[in-house]
Amino acid sequence: MTVRFVRPVSHAAYLSRYLGFAALALFLIAAPLHRFGPLTTPDFVSLTLISAAIASVALLLAIIGLQRLWSVGAKGGLWSLSALLLCAIPLGTIAFGAFLYWQKPQLYDVSTDIVDAPNWLSIPTANQQWLPRPAIVSKADRDVQAAAYPSLAGHRYEGAIDRVYTAARKVAKAQRIRIAHTQGLIGSLPDVQPGMPRQDQTEGATDTPIEELPTNVPVPLARPADAPAPTFFDGSGVVMLQGETRTLIWGLRFDVIIRLREDTETTLVDVRVASRFGPHDLGMGAEIAEAYLDALDAEMQGLNDN
Repeated sequence: MTVRFVRPVSHAAYLSRYLGFAALALFLIAAPLHRFGPLTTPDFVSLTLISAAIASVALLLAIIGLQRLWSVGAKGGLWSLSALLLCAIPLGTIAFGAFLYWQKPQLYDVSTDIVDAPNWLSIPTANQQWLPRPAIVSKADRDVQAAAYPSLAGHRYEGAIDRVYTAARKVAKAQRIRIAHTQGLIGSLPDVQPGMPRQDQTEGATDTPIEELPTNVPVPLARPADAPAPTFFDGSGVVMLQGETRTLIWGLRFDVIIRLREDTETTLVDVRVASRFGPHDLGMGAEIAEAYLDALDAEMQGLNDN
């Protein structure tokens, strides 16, 4: 009589595949809703942690399925392998975030000037939900920042404040910083209307015959519609620019304030960056400030070369 070996089926491996798919689906729904939709950062972190918890269970069941495959030849090897692949993204995201959480200092507000940090023109407010943080930044926090980011300092540029201001606005736009509040600017003049000014118009005949007027007369053109309005300063020597930015991939919100201070023939630029949510910026605040100042260095170098 022929004896057939009937392979057992690993139910753990079978279940791990569906749990891994559920974890990945939850993460892929939460991430775009946070990056492009109305989902707040605390809610996104909550859903990501739930996704990672489901993925952890799927990972454990997948390991059990592989162990059953090795020991008794149970079916479910491909199921376990697919579960491992499905769990990689949510677990990898949480693992990377945990690494930054323990690797970087617990700061949510960094400034290039730790003694006299730029004050917010409009204090950022947000519902922290289950991610509370201190209301103010203490001196101990600034000391921790100085030890963690010793190279994070303001940059000084040769030139008047109006020249540096133009470069600062250009770099802010290139770095995806949307300026919402300003201080130290008077405003701008209205657009010049085309045509001859009223005070230059005369009534009646002129002494010069019309036939003797030149035929090729330069006519001033109106300012283009997309041309920036002229900027005027209030004379205080200090200009403040406050805006917000979001990280490129995850869309984490950060508030940014840029301070320009004129000192004789130079202008000092300081930057302050604060995460909108949570007590920890995972080191991204310092990266945003350094990236902005490095780009401003390149912009000012280009202006000096020209």
